[in-house]
Amino acid sequence: MEFFLQLVLNGLVIGSIYALVALGFVIIYKSSAILNFAQGEFLMLGAYVCVALVAGHRLPLWAGLLLTLAFFGAMGVFLERVLLRRMIGEPIISVIMLTLGLASILKAIVQGIWGVETIAYPRIFPSDPVMVGPLPVSQGYLWSVGSVAVLLVLLSAFFKYTRAGIAMRATAFSQQVALSMGISVKHIFALTWSIAAVVSAVGGVLLGGIRGGVDGAFALFGLKVIPVVILGGLDSVLGAIVGGLVMGILENLSGGYLDPVFGGGVKEVAPFIALVAILAVKPYGLFGKVKIERV
Repeated sequence: MEFFLQLVLNGLVIGSIYALVALGFVIIYKSSAILNFAQGEFLMLGAYVCVALVAGHRLPLWAGLLLTLAFFGAMGVFLERVLLRRMIGEPIISVIMLTLGLASILKAIVQGIWGVETIAYPRIFPSDPVMVGPLPVSQGYLWSVGSVAVLLVLLSAFFKYTRAGIAMRATAFSQQVALSMGISVKHIFALTWSIAAVVSAVGGVLLGGIRGGVDGAFALFGLKVIPVVILGGLDSVLGAIVGGLVMGILENLSGGYLDPVFGGGVKEVAPFIALVAILAVKPYGLFGKVKIERV
């Protein structure tokens, strides 16, 4: 039972970061119907930028984190205005290819600056474990889950109560209606990409702190989040959260119980097997909106 609880706890930690990165996917898709395949590269670059500021330039952790978030907020606006805004009205496959190309460029930039070797991460969380019932739990796990939970609550409140958040929801509902109400859809798109880049950077910093190092494999995290987004529903914030936690737990349980039996590899494919099984029953995901087209 302790082994099971440990796997579930680890799954909740990784699943919470999945949920945070998935939220970036959902925010962009809700407002512009674009699936950003460079989200994993945002996460990877966020981890590298923070470690460069804290370890390379000897900045305090809080200063390095704030500068990282400011950089990614500005980068999101820049990418939307320079690249994505020009793709408005273009076929969706063109936009997808653009995000794939952006992912390759970001990966090349990271390799050109920091190389391909793993870079040790500065200690972000205390090293002493905390007992949760019978289980010793790393404080990094608790801090990560708590940070993600607070951030998700703040973002939910932002979408529900602020003028910008309400404008984003209106744009997600209908761009034509939003324009008729005087909402600048272009500004909303820029804000959307900025928020998506920031939440991915936070995910990268937390993941680097948990693992104690950062390398190019962090980019694959974005691909692992795609089943999370589709499972929860491409247009559902709640679905991103629930899907992230479910996939994190499922992945860890599969790795703990099935990998030793089959010799490995089950952990990587289990989320996709679950995705296919659930979409066979609910094609729009657990919380996605069913779209009915009348012809």
